[in-house]
This record gives sequence, C-alpha cells and structure tokens, in this order.
Amino acid sequence: MELCSIASGSSGNCVYVGTEQTKVLVDAGISKKRIVDGLLSIGVEPEEIKGIFVTHEHSDHISGLGVLSRRYHIPIYGTKETLAVIRQAKNMGEIEEGLFHEVLPDKPVYLGELKANPFSIPHDARNPVCYTFEYQGHKAGVATDLGTYDDYIISRLEGCEILLLEANHDINMLQVGAYPYALKRRILGDRGHLSNDNSGRLLCGLARSGLRYIFLGHLSKENNYPELAYETVRYELEQDGLLPSEKLRIWVANRDEPSRLVSV
Repeated sequence: MELCSIASGSSGNCVYVGTEQTKVLVDAGISKKRIVDGLLSIGVEPEEIKGIFVTHEHSDHISGLGVLSRRYHIPIYGTKETLAVIRQAKNMGEIEEGLFHEVLPDKPVYLGELKANPFSIPHDARNPVCYTFEYQGHKAGVATDLGTYDDYIISRLEGCEILLLEANHDINMLQVGAYPYALKRRILGDRGHLSNDNSGRLLCGLARSGLRYIFLGHLSKENNYPELAYETVRYELEQDGLLPSEKLRIWVANRDEPSRLVSV
C-alpha cells in the first residue's frame, strides 16, 4: 500500500492512496490539471484511479471533482449529505448519476483490493467523514478537518502505518492574526480544525500502534508555517519518548506540490 499527498492545505486538498491493482483519491480540491500532473509525477495514470472518496463538501476538497470525474469516468464516494450538496453545486457541472455512491460512517466499502473505512469527524460540514484504507494487513489513513479528537477517532486511526494528519494552525498565530473574531472561534472550536499542538498529542496516542510514516497536512497559509508545524509535533513526540527513532518518520505535506510517495 502506498500514499502520496498531491496537495494539502487550506487552499486545496487531494491525496492518492493505492495498491498495485486499486488506486484511489481522497478529495479533489485542486484543478484537474494539478491532480493529473501530480499523479503522473509518481507514475500513476489518471485512468487508473478507481474512485474518489470525498470527506465533505467544502470547496478546498471538491473544486476539481466534477471535471476530473467526468473526464475519466471516476466513481465518487461520500455520505448522503455530502453528495446532495455536490449534486446541487453549480460549479460542479453535470455529473452522471451512476457515478455517485453513498457511504455510511463505520460501514466498510470494498473497492478492488482496498477496504475503505469511513468514520465520522467533528467539523462544520454535512455529515463529514475521513477514511482509513486496508490491504493485506496494512493500513493507511487520511484525517483532516478535525475540530477535536476523542477515543472514537483514536480507535479508527489506530494501526495506521501511514497517516496524513491535520496540523492546521499555530494557536498563538491564529489568536493574534488578522482573521475576524468569529472565524477564529470557528477554527478553534470543536467543529473547526486541529492545531499543531493537538495534532502532536493525537500522534502520541497513535505512534505505538504501528505508525511508521506521518505527513502533517491541511496547514493554514495565514496561521502556520511548515517548520513550526513540524517542530511542534516533533516536540510533543520527543516529550513522550517516541523520538528520535529510525522507525518513525515525519514530513509536512506541501500545499503546492506532491509529497514523497511512501509505501508499506
């Protein structure tokens, strides 16, 4: 199983997850061209993509969805509520009804060699989910747009060997920044986004369950820096006795270009 972040940030998100036979995307929140170029850069043809698993309806997760799905006839997976918004969105264009497939939180979806596991997340969207994927005893996950986390979230992410996890903002940068007060409250709330500190704490709870590769994703352009996210999370892991380690690697997913491709 392999994973590569095509793009990750508050301006657009798209993650590739695949096996030799079954290749999928999580979200399509950047242009079709950028997605195709990103896939080609890691040796994946867009025609090989078997499905797009959508987390929720916000534009930074679906802006390229309609064009990509139509061009390559790719099925779209999402909750009933998420798909309802996508169907009604004028900027999506007309998408063939047969390409839509509803998912339910905690009910696995089997697609080729992959088992996809949708699970509920606390975010200000319509029944949003994130996903883990399993293949031959290996597990990878993509978890962004989490306002907070609890035992349920931890249980769904446990066992991941590869994980792209949100580290959206530095709390101090957000608090003293130029965002309106209402937006600051939304981001900091339980249905907002995960801070660097909370991302690090969550990873401390997951690192002993087989985690090998970490990508920090969905960074805010205005309220974070890649170096700050990395050092904050690294500090949390070091304080918990998990670093330094040759078995646990951390990178920050870039908003503008694909990450390295990792596999287990």
